[in-house]
Amino acid sequence: MELRHLRHFVALAEEHSFTRAAARELIVQSGLSSSVRALEKEVGALLFVRGSRPVRLTPEGQALLPAARRTLEAAAAANQAVQDVRGLLSGHLRIGTYPVSPRLLPLPSWLAGFARAHPALEITVRQTDGPAMTLMVADGRLDCAVADPIAGPPHGLLAMPLASEPLRVALPTSHPLAEETDLTLQQLAGEPFVETDLAWTTRTRTDAAFAAAGLPRRIVCEVADWQLVLDLVRAGLGIALVPPSQADTCDVETLNGLRLLPLSGVDIQRELALVLPVGQSASPAARRFASYLSQRVQESAT
Repeated sequence: MELRHLRHFVALAEEHSFTRAAARELIVQSGLSSSVRALEKEVGALLFVRGSRPVRLTPEGQALLPAARRTLEAAAAANQAVQDVRGLLSGHLRIGTYPVSPRLLPLPSWLAGFARAHPALEITVRQTDGPAMTLMVADGRLDCAVADPIAGPPHGLLAMPLASEPLRVALPTSHPLAEETDLTLQQLAGEPFVETDLAWTTRTRTDAAFAAAGLPRRIVCEVADWQLVLDLVRAGLGIALVPPSQADTCDVETLNGLRLLPLSGVDIQRELALVLPVGQSASPAARRFASYLSQRVQESAT
């Protein structure tokens, strides 16, 4: 069984498209199709449902997928063992993240520094919501992810803390509450809220805080961009709970018609951690990246 056939099989299973899988593997679609057919011939079963859109695995393909991933990971680890002797880190590191302000976590510069330190390593970054990224690490589609482990990492994963910040109340300077020094959830209960998508962990934390306090909340708008949240608050559509790093300000400040005030009586934190498999279950590249980030976090704290 050839590793390239397994790699092409995994790519197609994850991308659900011959076009995307071929582009990912840098081959033509006919080459990908031939590789998959060769693997099917070798295992004696169809691995994909023919004619399905998007591409779907057969039960035999679903059974093969975890073993194929483990085989590819073992092959990568074997190659890395040889590279370790030569002092090189090679292979592929797949990182998940969502947009993070450099004021909270300078991830872009740290990623660039890690890439420069390991030129033989191929690094790809994928953006999606935090819970989805954690599941992708758990099932092997990502090696690690920078995410908010709001419910704790699933079994077999660990979460290495990177940064955190308390959410602040954003409201227009014309709002009656804008002259306060801090605010409680009780004061906000009757206000219209501009909120983020339900999949965002900050939304989950905010919903949970109001529910725990037994307070109602009226959401008048849901968006998927922090800048739009702030723009809508500035325009007077409602108020919001936001991470200060997204507003280019901190604590109690006036910023272009906005006021950011701290919450009292409750601490709603946005947390960021590197989520990766425990111990040797993590790829060599993920372990090295975790060590690199740990050093950067310690340096930034001093």
